[in-house]
Amino acid sequence: MKNEIVDITIIGGGPTGLFSSFYAGMREMSVKIIDSLPQLGGQLIELYPDKYIYDVGGFPKILAKDFVANLVTQAHYAKPEIVLGETALSVERKEDHFVLTTDKGTHLTRTILLTAGIGAFRPRKIGLPEEGEFEEKTLHYGIKDLSMFQDQKVVVCGGGDSAVDWALMLEDIASSVTLVHRRERFTAHETSVNQLMASKVEVKTSLNVKALEGEEGNLQEVHLASRDGNEERISADHMIVNYGNISSLGPLKEWGLEMERNSIVVNTRMETNIEGIYAAGDVTTFDGKVKLIAVGLGEAPIAVNHAKAYIDPKARLQPLHSTSVFN
Repeated sequence: MKNEIVDITIIGGGPTGLFSSFYAGMREMSVKIIDSLPQLGGQLIELYPDKYIYDVGGFPKILAKDFVANLVTQAHYAKPEIVLGETALSVERKEDHFVLTTDKGTHLTRTILLTAGIGAFRPRKIGLPEEGEFEEKTLHYGIKDLSMFQDQKVVVCGGGDSAVDWALMLEDIASSVTLVHRRERFTAHETSVNQLMASKVEVKTSLNVKALEGEEGNLQEVHLASRDGNEERISADHMIVNYGNISSLGPLKEWGLEMERNSIVVNTRMETNIEGIYAAGDVTTFDGKVKLIAVGLGEAPIAVNHAKAYIDPKARLQPLHSTSVFN
């Protein structure tokens, strides 16, 4: 098939990228989505499909996988070309378009919207020599199926939102849940921490995981130690670790984009320092930036509208409301 020039290529198939596709369709733009992962949904599907999301308007709570499914359905309004399992490497400007090169080919596009989230990511591990023995069996860095923990003794490690959410979600599934945090204070939302403290989850703070004990990948005990040398052992069938992710924007760092702490600097139009290249969502930074899904969903229309005006200066910057488009 001929490599036709599309109006906008969205690099990143997470929530911001998917909503950007829908909105570009509303502006009657041709769309292509490129993502290095084998499926759409980004980090939500890769790491947290069964985790509830609470901070998106209109949804008191919704499972990540269900939220992504809705976004995918919505994104298809634009009839986008979806390219999965490809990593964007470099970009070159031609007269009226960009030539985007990936690890598998080239793509032609008039504008580019970067919605790469935290970039390529891998979970931060606990750093024990024996952890490899238990990984993919009873040591987990993400949850894709809550049912595997039915009536199991589960230890959750971490003090952020994901760790606390997991512990609470497992409360009525596992036979017991113990949350172990290396520090005294939590970084999770206050409401979640208060809910945790009122739950039947056993909470242990100021403790580090010192060792794992078991046979043939089956966990039996977790050894904990405090800074002052006190140690204790707890029985466990599974351990879930959430110490955050180590992320990198990889080749995007070589594009000449203005960067700040592994994020792309944008202005109020979501423009980068390269004309015709925009960015939205967690991959961006600006004064007062808050990295939430809800914020990324708001930045997507800003980026798309300005990309539309860049391609067609006669186009309205402020589009019709969706109720007018669909009625």
